[in-house]
Amino acid sequence: MTITFFIMTFTINPQIFLSYNIFMNKFGIALLLNILLLTMPARAAYFGEIPSTTLQIARDTVMGDYISTPPSKTVRVGIGTNNFASYEWTNAAIYGTGEFEVYNNKNYIDTYSNDNVIKISMVGKIFVLTDTDNNVIAKVSGPIIFKSDFGFMGVQGLKRAGKDAIYRGQLELVPTTKEGKFHIVNSLPLEQYLKGVVPNEMPVSFGLEALKAQSVAARNYVLSPRVKANPNYDVVDSVASQVYFGANTERDLSNQAVNETTGIVAIYDWDLILAQYSSTAGGYTESYSNAFSDPLTKQFPAPPKPYLVAQPDYNNVGALNTEEAAAKFYKSKPKSFDVKSSYFRWEREWNGQEIQDAVQNNIAAQSATGFVHPAVKKGETIGIIKKLNVKKRGLSGKIMDLEIQTDNGNYLVQKELVIRRLLTKDGKALPSANVVFEHEYNDNGDLIYIKAYGGGFGHGVGMSQYGAGYMGKELNKTYDEILKHYYTGISLATEPAILSSNGTQSSLTQNFYAKDGRAVLVVDNKYKVNYIDATINNVDEKIDFDTTKRYNTIDLSKYLNRGMNCVKFHYPEKQGANKAVRLYIELVGKDDRIND
Repeated sequence: MTITFFIMTFTINPQIFLSYNIFMNKFGIALLLNILLLTMPARAAYFGEIPSTTLQIARDTVMGDYISTPPSKTVRVGIGTNNFASYEWTNAAIYGTGEFEVYNNKNYIDTYSNDNVIKISMVGKIFVLTDTDNNVIAKVSGPIIFKSDFGFMGVQGLKRAGKDAIYRGQLELVPTTKEGKFHIVNSLPLEQYLKGVVPNEMPVSFGLEALKAQSVAARNYVLSPRVKANPNYDVVDSVASQVYFGANTERDLSNQAVNETTGIVAIYDWDLILAQYSSTAGGYTESYSNAFSDPLTKQFPAPPKPYLVAQPDYNNVGALNTEEAAAKFYKSKPKSFDVKSSYFRWEREWNGQEIQDAVQNNIAAQSATGFVHPAVKKGETIGIIKKLNVKKRGLSGKIMDLEIQTDNGNYLVQKELVIRRLLTKDGKALPSANVVFEHEYNDNGDLIYIKAYGGGFGHGVGMSQYGAGYMGKELNKTYDEILKHYYTGISLATEPAILSSNGTQSSLTQNFYAKDGRAVLVVDNKYKVNYIDATINNVDEKIDFDTTKRYNTIDLSKYLNRGMNCVKFHYPEKQGANKAVRLYIELVGKDDRIND
């Protein structure tokens, strides 16, 4: 079995990142155009630097004349107040666990010991910095940068997971558009960011292999083209992006998982996948299209993603898209990877009044999503509920279309999250839409109660975290086996990149972890480049290509370490202008065959 690993490529200068269908399927053309307009000065310079042949490679790949830049080598995280009540701050106190420096943008202010706390407030759009003794240090427009080479930076009074919030990298205080308000931004390298994410997205008790799978999924998330959470930062530190609690919540085992997947992403057909994951699938994951709508057009079901398809934990389970099949599965406890989750199977019950109140109280808000037909306005009465009638299920049994039958007409509710938020119990949404209903009526035909039998927690698309933990610890599956179960047809690889005669693209450095020290270089040589130069773990090599073949696979194993590796590629100037190759490095296991 071949394990494909793509090197993550980071550079300060913009480079082409090939995107197969993320912008078409995830964001859409219109959104891309909006992004381009918002960043016009930078993008204009960027487009001018790319030779036409390089652009053509991208166009051949992405189903249209659209490209995106690769992510920065750093991640900018918006830090929320306690309980994530706000991402706008009016004052803060910053300290270091070791000696730290303070800058106004690039201008040095001073160096402070770890027993100092710098208090910050704003007057209008001006930062006022005071020291521990309330002496004014500076009055500046910002941004204010705090960094330490000897420890972490912290925000006094800020708690994450019950601990003091401290952070790797640097803290930046950036003014918002509102007077007296600023953002706190943690800017740090990607791999360090992941160390603050993985143990907060998955319990370390799930084991090393599951944590490795989570590391790859989390890396895919932050590297995938996306709309920035705010002009001042890329993501936030809550569930709105990925849960990131900083250095105080890091664990040795999760750090090991991040380190041993360094540079590794999941790809499908030369493109980063949308690595969806949820807590518990209930024994059967669902196809992306059956759970989500298109984020741009609101089309439901969404256009499919070939790597996010319905998948039972065991092959002897057929489709659950009928009421009979769904009831048999979710009213029992079949063999499953999710069995250790408390949400593997669950029940809910409403009396007639409770279900009436739940739907009536929630339906107007859910109508605002566009997935309730006809829409219900606030204050509008829906009538007395007679039945919850499932009209359509996905292959996992997940409800796609639910009809609310009332004495005043029927309402069609679509999409799993809308359904879950509509059918609340004690103010809590349904754990999942993998659920079947039983109704009981009195002699007059009035609804007495509804009982729900369900399985799973969350949307159930992609990787089940509890399933990953079970596969790793109980079934001794490796992280690549876990990921390939939940993401159909993927490869694990370094991030694809372009190497060209253009100055900003002519050199490329890729760092990655290869446990077994075995890997191949995969090259798309559409433009018949004869060779490129490489330095592989400090060994200089000329890599020749077979120009009679578009795709070349070259064994790099003899140059590699068991562990971290560094490969530097360089496009030789003597081969002429306006040529390019795209490439990635594929890791292979000890039992895999390498084909030249």
